[in-house]
Amino acid sequence: MNLFKKFLAIGWLCVQSIAAHAAVDATLLQQLAGDDSDTRIEAINQIAALATDDAFRIITALRDETLYTTPDGRVYIIDGERAFDPATDKTVAIPDDADGIMVNNRLRNAVSGALSGFQLFSQDAEVRLGAARQMQQSNSNIDQTALIEKALKKETDPRVRSILELVTAMANLHSPDADKRKSAVKALADTSNANLKPVLQAMLQKNPDGTYAEPDEDVRIEAGHTLRALNGRIARTEFVGNLFYGISLGSVLLLAALGLAITFGLMGIINMAHGELLMIGAYTTYVCQLFFRSYFPGAIDAYLLVALPAAFIVAGAVGIVLERTVIRWLYGRPLETLLATWGISLILMQTVRSIFGAQNVEVSNPSWMSGGVTVLGSLVLSYNRIVIIFFAFFVVAAVWLILNKTRLGLFVRAVTQNRRMADCAGVSTGKVDMMTFGLGSGIAGLGGVALSQLGNVGPDLGQNYIIDSFMVVVLGGVGQLAGTVIAALGLGGINKFLEPHSGAVLAKIAILVFIIIFIQKRPQGLFALKGRSVE
Repeated sequence: MNLFKKFLAIGWLCVQSIAAHAAVDATLLQQLAGDDSDTRIEAINQIAALATDDAFRIITALRDETLYTTPDGRVYIIDGERAFDPATDKTVAIPDDADGIMVNNRLRNAVSGALSGFQLFSQDAEVRLGAARQMQQSNSNIDQTALIEKALKKETDPRVRSILELVTAMANLHSPDADKRKSAVKALADTSNANLKPVLQAMLQKNPDGTYAEPDEDVRIEAGHTLRALNGRIARTEFVGNLFYGISLGSVLLLAALGLAITFGLMGIINMAHGELLMIGAYTTYVCQLFFRSYFPGAIDAYLLVALPAAFIVAGAVGIVLERTVIRWLYGRPLETLLATWGISLILMQTVRSIFGAQNVEVSNPSWMSGGVTVLGSLVLSYNRIVIIFFAFFVVAAVWLILNKTRLGLFVRAVTQNRRMADCAGVSTGKVDMMTFGLGSGIAGLGGVALSQLGNVGPDLGQNYIIDSFMVVVLGGVGQLAGTVIAALGLGGINKFLEPHSGAVLAKIAILVFIIIFIQKRPQGLFALKGRSVE
């Protein structure tokens, strides 16, 4: 019995092998060499629907312009010194009168679609899944229905099958059979593909003569139900997307403003060089990446773990140097600190330009931060933004612990509430100022690491965030950690929800006007700083 099964399996493999290498109909090949583009495209789709090795070879030859024809209508694939005749499945000598088949842009698009359709027959399930998703998004698979249905019959992966069933339904929306169109509309009732919205809307529209574009009333009713359900899912997806990207923007603003909340809020220093401390953290990340690429290429994904403490130390050290050399002499003189730190910011930017050049540099995401997770059918939440959101809250928790559970935090709060009394109690206010400014600068360096994972790094990186950072600190309340968190997340969310309706520029203007009005009504911000020196 086992021997019989083996013979049966071998026979089935032989049948599959013969089918894979079966000759292609000569009529289809002649149509490829014709002059009518519609006929040639139809021939391409019919050949692709065969899903054989020879079909793939013909379509590939058409793409590579190695497909030739002779005056008698025979088609050959010429690659090298021999010619392959797909109609007879034989290799022959190159005909003297062979001429290349011309391919226009329409045919190139058809060839590209057919070749992508061949990926549905790959041995790798992930390749098939990727091809199916690409077809689902393209919404242009009407001519490949036969190929898709053939792939669907052979498909065993439930993920790929579900997508191919949707793709088949999308193609059947244009079927001449009303029952097929109605079944297709019903099958698409649970999809979230926004590309279907214009197709469904077109089915419900009227022609100039008053008749409906979709003549069947039952199909129109189903199209209306599906369109309403699709609009609801699109609205939910947009809301979740805006919420996610709003939190993402808020976490970036939080990292950028957290250090400023310490230097400006607790110390009263208007530090216009805070953005350049972000830039220093980003360039430190870039240097760590170069170091790992040169000396530890096998562990390149770990460069970010080294960049975090390195950026904190480098930016913190720069901040301590600035505090000891310039800022310590300007306490209590806010205008002078603004002008001095603005000059320092110019010096830091020019220093970076001299070392790294004026062009932006690229900091690549580690492999574990690349890609994303798909939710609600089509919304992709990128891993790098998810990681940055959690990292921002981790930094906030660490700062809270430092300020509330350590000796340094006790001294910082004491000096903030009443500097003279703290000095009389034996607290070294100068040392506390130095450590506090260094802490705020180090946190800015951590913010620079996060920014390097979202875009390119350049000398002007910090200029894009300094104004937003001040707005977050002022709105949240000077020196208030909770206010900084709420203000950053609130401004980020409001900005992302306003942008789709008003545009990025008008959204920024609206937020600025809101902050101005809010500060007029509540100058202390969301949370007022309490202390004897304030009272």
